[in-house]
Amino acid sequence: MPVYITLLNWTEQGIRAYKDSPARAQAFAGALTKAGGSLVDVYWTVGPYDLVCIVEASDDESLVAALLEVGALGNVRSTTMRAFATDDMERIIAKNAG
Repeated sequence: MPVYITLLNWTEQGIRAYKDSPARAQAFAGALTKAGGSLVDVYWTVGPYDLVCIVEASDDESLVAALLEVGALGNVRSTTMRAFATDDMERIIAKNAG
């Protein structure tokens, strides 16, 4: 299943209700499950991002559906990157071997 790294920042609304952040993370996990994916892990961070999530989803569209559902609540803004494990990269490189 494809893996994604999602970087999240709280909005003004989200930071005002920071105490609800663990429950909101569970709601995100539920949205991912509903879309056929899963929240592998979530970390609250110090630095340019407030949270980092490791996510699995069956495809890009399913992930975007979950991100839209959570984003529409107005508590976070997200930046998401597709991640590739070592075995993924080995297959990708093999396709280019010549």
